[in-house]
Amino acid sequence: MIGNYSEDSIKTLDWQEHIRKRPGMYIGKLGDGKSRDDGIYVLIKEVLDNSIDEYAMGFGKTIIIKLEDNSITIRDYGRGIPLGKLVDVASKMNTGAKYDSKVFKKSVGLNGVGIKAVNALSKSFNITAYREGEARIAKFSQGNLLSDDSYKAPDKKNGTLVVFAPDDEVFGKYNFINDYIEPLLRNYVYLNAGLTINFNGTKYFSRNGLLDLLEENLNQEEIYPIIHLKDEDLEIAITHGKQYNEEYYSFVNGQNTTQGGIHLSSFREAYVKTIRDFYRKDYDAADIRQSIIAAISIRIEEPIFESQTKTKLGSRDMSPDGVSVRNYIFDFMKRLDDFLHKNPEHADILQKKILSSEKERKAIAGVKKLARERAKTVSLHNKKLRDCRIHYNTNDEKRFESTIFITEGDSASGSITKSRNVSTQAVFSLRGKPLNSYGMSKKVVYENEEFNLLQAALNIEEGIENIRYQNVVIATDADVDGMHIRLLLITFFLQFFPDLLKRGHLFILETPLFRVRNKKETIYCYDDVEREAAIKKLKNNPEITRFKGLGEISPGEFKNFIGKDIRLAPVTLSKADSISGLLEFFMGKNTPDRQEFIINNLRVEEELSQD
Repeated sequence: MIGNYSEDSIKTLDWQEHIRKRPGMYIGKLGDGKSRDDGIYVLIKEVLDNSIDEYAMGFGKTIIIKLEDNSITIRDYGRGIPLGKLVDVASKMNTGAKYDSKVFKKSVGLNGVGIKAVNALSKSFNITAYREGEARIAKFSQGNLLSDDSYKAPDKKNGTLVVFAPDDEVFGKYNFINDYIEPLLRNYVYLNAGLTINFNGTKYFSRNGLLDLLEENLNQEEIYPIIHLKDEDLEIAITHGKQYNEEYYSFVNGQNTTQGGIHLSSFREAYVKTIRDFYRKDYDAADIRQSIIAAISIRIEEPIFESQTKTKLGSRDMSPDGVSVRNYIFDFMKRLDDFLHKNPEHADILQKKILSSEKERKAIAGVKKLARERAKTVSLHNKKLRDCRIHYNTNDEKRFESTIFITEGDSASGSITKSRNVSTQAVFSLRGKPLNSYGMSKKVVYENEEFNLLQAALNIEEGIENIRYQNVVIATDADVDGMHIRLLLITFFLQFFPDLLKRGHLFILETPLFRVRNKKETIYCYDDVEREAAIKKLKNNPEITRFKGLGEISPGEFKNFIGKDIRLAPVTLSKADSISGLLEFFMGKNTPDRQEFIINNLRVEEELSQD
């Protein structure tokens, strides 16, 4: 039944009500902290951006951050918010100094929204400003002002202190993961050389900017030393590895633009033109950029982003009345041409890399064409892929929920297919165990039907920028065969699409090993500890079932494990991990070394279980 459309249908929400009703407009996905792009990490970033802008303007060289009991404290030593405007800055939309480009010329937070979103989405939000021996503190809950007091603070240095705890009414039972916070902080210091960030007693500092960023993030040995070029508004670091994909780190005014934008597309285009001009050869763009690892950071006035989370740059000009971003980058890249002329050893290595890529591309051209034709059969009507309606490479507000389960066997894929949310969850069914792809060329991706169809289903042939699913979930049995399949799939992704791990898209589905129940209650247990606790709770000889495989779990039960309480274990790489080293050790021909590793670690497990 359609309701009456009258004056009573029109509602005006207070600012905090609107943020809490539509949080996705301000912080992207919500989440409980298990994924690196969950909203609770965006809250930290929004507060930090203000402190970083102070440093960029020349005020305050240190930022202190503490995480305790899921509460975040951020203290900077900038100028401090003007005391008379403290409450307005924290609670009035579109209020801030960043509308005056003379004060914040190349800031990232220009619309006065970020800190208000943090305030509205926090169960407690306290903000204190210190200026010239005076202080003012405003305390809020869910965006509502609780108190506002001024006092003398002669022993406090100028700056701003924010203490907040995300609201569990919005985020549920959340937890911060330090491994997701650390990369954010590292990026801040790489982009602001000379800044020190102290996080729970650990100091982060960079002297060489993007050069340090690439060195810290390389999971492989580069084929030539990093080329580092910069001026006042643009900094670039470039090298090549031995991987197949292109790997980029892009930033605008200190903001990590994970979806790129005009600055990244211009750099990719300018890099190709520079290389072609230098060698006077019309090399294919794909051969020039294959295996590139690069970072680009640009500072522009009044940037325009395509969303409040600022992951993609929309601006085309360096300033409202300045040159275009594209022309600026093209002109800047003449420095790379100069560098290659002055460093012929770099130029020689790079040309050999391009020629090697060209040779391999031509060798697999025919195979690739046939593989693409086969991949066209991967559709909603194909048994390999049961697709969903909403995908990550769209603008749908539920895009962050888009998930594909990679499973093996008809029974397992059948249970998930019948249980899934058809709007956001897809299922890809493997036929048998995947091939061990370690040490093979990319030709195998197209020759092997399973790998080719999986690549097509994910839409990652040209890189993961247009990946169709936010979460790529390996869903296999929790037995030896299932573990082996996991390892083979991870090997495939590491070998050919490592960005899938680096950008936090790859997960393992955790499913229960046991069901413990009596006539009144059923408890699903994921390990022996949970099983013992369930037995004690239910008492009276409960029935205990050990699930041997996903196919044994009925579709009705499976809904409990892939719904809102889904348990996903992220597959991540630390900065210390070497991709080539990991693959060589676990998938190479060093069987004795692996046997020794397994035996030693089994002993450790036994000792721990006895303690």
